[in-house]
Amino acid sequence: MIRQITEDRKKRIDGVLARRQKDLTLIMDNIWDPHNVSAVLRSCDAFGVAGVHLYYTDSQWPDLAKKTSGSAKKWIELTRHVDAADMVGHLKAQGTRILRTGFSESARPVMDFDFTKPTAIILSNEHRGTSPELAELAPDEIYIPMQGMVQSFNVSVAAAIILYQAFVQRDAAGMYDNPSFSREELESLKTEWYSR
Repeated sequence: MIRQITEDRKKRIDGVLARRQKDLTLIMDNIWDPHNVSAVLRSCDAFGVAGVHLYYTDSQWPDLAKKTSGSAKKWIELTRHVDAADMVGHLKAQGTRILRTGFSESARPVMDFDFTKPTAIILSNEHRGTSPELAELAPDEIYIPMQGMVQSFNVSVAAAIILYQAFVQRDAAGMYDNPSFSREELESLKTEWYSR
């Protein structure tokens, strides 16, 4: 059955796709809580992230209810991985810098990074931190400066803050004004999105 789509909806989809950032992504590292995952995906959609990488080796990808994610998962490309080296190697081969959140002495504040460059940020389970095999492959750590007694943000809040910082930098550089996908990729995505 072919779904009918209005011209207004087509224009909305076309506008959103034109601003999607192909080279800004997150790596979800064994984050099991469905509310956190859903909130992260909503932030990805809001700030124009086209796709997210799912690294789940000791946790199961959570079942996401539509109402908690605001259907965001429908608009974000999800790529699953079980091999850290393959995933990171593939991203680096595309010229993507890999960052991870953390609090070591070498960690630098989010404002110190240039997010106009192709970037993937590893978000991990709050209690366990980055999986050791991923940490080995991504030595650059990023943190959000905090002024209170609590040491860290909830993972979904951290994702929103980091992505907003990336958005501010990319928007100032005019990166949302020119599609990051090729014309062919955009046409393919439009066809796919019109049927959703």
